[in-house]
Amino acid sequence: MVITRPYRVNEEIRAREVMLIDAEGRKVGVTPIDQALAIAQEQGVDLVEVAPEANPVVCKVVDYGKYRYQLEKREKKQRKSASLKEMKFTIQTGEHDFNTKLSRIRKFLKDGDKVRVTIFFKGRQIIHSDKGEEMLQRVVQSTQDIAKVDQEPVSKGRTMQMLLTPLPRKGGKDEGKNS
Repeated sequence: MVITRPYRVNEEIRAREVMLIDAEGRKVGVTPIDQALAIAQEQGVDLVEVAPEANPVVCKVVDYGKYRYQLEKREKKQRKSASLKEMKFTIQTGEHDFNTKLSRIRKFLKDGDKVRVTIFFKGRQIIHSDKGEEMLQRVVQSTQDIAKVDQEPVSKGRTMQMLLTPLPRKGGKDEGKNS
């Protein structure tokens, strides 16, 4: 559980007057702190300071446990959205292994992740870079319905890499194509 900012709750709130927002999100107005606490207690929920830097301080009448849960869920979703996965191949990768890795790549792309596809060249295999390019093109062809090439294939030492990003979703269509 990672909450970026600790929230003051109920008696921890130090302000004398607060801008009060009720449980439905409606602005009640500037209220003395003891009256705001009484309203929250009467409803069986907490008074949470949501904007301590505002003048007057903004407080909301909510169930603090639910409020923290919602914030954590939102933070998790934001962290996940910037995910980069990597799938590694060699030019000797067999057909079955290729298809297995391709299905994993498709799953990552459908989940909204970017995928870096890397071809490793071992020993003297580096002279067969054309086979690596062919393999990357097969991946592009097999994923063109759900992904676009964000970074064209680039050779870096003994590797060749390319970056795929998922296409924007169109109305939640889910095509189950496999090559």
